[in-house]
Amino acid sequence: MKMFVRPSCFSNRFLIVVLIFCISFLYFAYNFHWCLLLSIQRTWLKLNSSNNNNTILQCSSTTTANPPEAENATEIMSIKVIPFLLNANRSDLPSKYRFLQQQGVRPVRNLPDALIIGVKKGGTRALLEFIRLHPDVRASGCEVHYFDRHYSKGLQWYRHRMPYTIEGQLTMEKTPSYFVTKGVPHRVHKMNPKTKLLIVVRDPVTRVISDYTQAASKKSDMKKFEQLAFTNTTKAIDTTWGPLKIGVYARHLEKWLRYFPLSQLLVISGERLISDPAFEIGRVQDFLGLKRVVTEKHFYFNSTKGFPCLLKSEARPRPHCLGKTKGRNHPYIEPNAIERLRAFYRPYNTNFTK
Repeated sequence: MKMFVRPSCFSNRFLIVVLIFCISFLYFAYNFHWCLLLSIQRTWLKLNSSNNNNTILQCSSTTTANPPEAENATEIMSIKVIPFLLNANRSDLPSKYRFLQQQGVRPVRNLPDALIIGVKKGGTRALLEFIRLHPDVRASGCEVHYFDRHYSKGLQWYRHRMPYTIEGQLTMEKTPSYFVTKGVPHRVHKMNPKTKLLIVVRDPVTRVISDYTQAASKKSDMKKFEQLAFTNTTKAIDTTWGPLKIGVYARHLEKWLRYFPLSQLLVISGERLISDPAFEIGRVQDFLGLKRVVTEKHFYFNSTKGFPCLLKSEARPRPHCLGKTKGRNHPYIEPNAIERLRAFYRPYNTNFTK
């Protein structure tokens, strides 16, 4: 006697087999794509970390004698990386920004709310590194030189060189030459008359010697300091020497006060920024309208270099000190030369501190 099986039994079995196959396929496909995405993310994070470690090197290339080549190199990097990321999930952003983006918050590039405008060899790099510890501050690691070298490229070019921020965060940029460059105060005011300005100053005699020391470290046949600071004929102070003119702070400040009220400028002591960084950064946070998040707990002193170092924070996972060139030894300068320079700067210092 032959067995008779209803057609519906075959249909049910077939549907069960198909369902099991579909579930298995979806499971393996999901795991495969998840692993692939994780691999891509890890690869990009490594590349991004490498790029971050070389930020200062890349920034310094923009100040060389051949800026067009440096700019072309930057554009090539942008073409290769940025469009891919913008079409993906912006994995160039820190993890907290990616999370916020998933919640509907879109990070954007804004023009700076505050500028560190000077002075060269006054402590601007230290100030930037210290204030970047604050979670509500995002700053360009490069000296962009927009207002003194690249102004013709327009605000869109400038904005593109700013970091991503979200609502409630401040955007900052540091270029020390802004303070002494003619025309820059007007240009900054035209961009935003409410821009807050930070100026780090130190003893102008120490500053000019530090400026000379840095230049001499890059040029083996550099003249002696005294030969540059004083004229060859009368031995009078050479007021046309660029590094010496930077220290006439009062004259440069007058140009800024034509466009900005004193309430929008904060003068920071470069000496105290090194000896008591928490105090000066506290003043900076108050000036910028920020909560005092960066405190003495973020710093420790490197007795070998004579500079404060930073403990690990949200911005930096490991403790670190400022650049290797910080704290380099100054050359011997004749005491008489130093006294003459102090006498030269004295009236300008008096006007500056009024």
